[in-house]
Amino acid sequence: MIRRWVLSLHKTVRKFWGIVGVVTQEIDDIISSPIVKDAIINNSQITILLDQSKFKERYSRIAELLGLSEVECNKIWTINSLDNRENRSYFKEVYIRRGSIGDVYGVEEPPECYMAYTTERAEKDGLKHYIKKYGNIQDAIENFCRDWKESGCQFAIDFVKQKKLVK
Repeated sequence: MIRRWVLSLHKTVRKFWGIVGVVTQEIDDIISSPIVKDAIINNSQITILLDQSKFKERYSRIAELLGLSEVECNKIWTINSLDNRENRSYFKEVYIRRGSIGDVYGVEEPPECYMAYTTERAEKDGLKHYIKKYGNIQDAIENFCRDWKESGCQFAIDFVKQKKLVK
């Protein structure tokens, strides 16, 4: 029942020029059902991939499923592996393909956004100290990020450890 709903959802949204976003850390979540696989992959004009290095041993299956050429795969293998970070703020790389054209892009986010969405336990625990001190999340994030920047630490986790905000 859910499989048919996914197929119907994708077809309906596309009729109205919309986009359904599917996010997964495991490709088998999508391909385990032929109906879901066809609904998502065949109706997707945009593909976004993060670092795929942990899937290297089975990447040929992923590449075949997504219809990735050898040139595209070579681009994907460069994600977060090139020495191109000097004199730049912190960023992560991502491969984005729209239709048949894709490339690797560096994505930067403001520290405030990062802290609002981080799932790193130590960073979240460090932020809790600021929430206690400032009473609300907005002021806590603003002050945390100010102090983080002033600390000279590149990563929030290093700032949290430096300030001993976690045990």
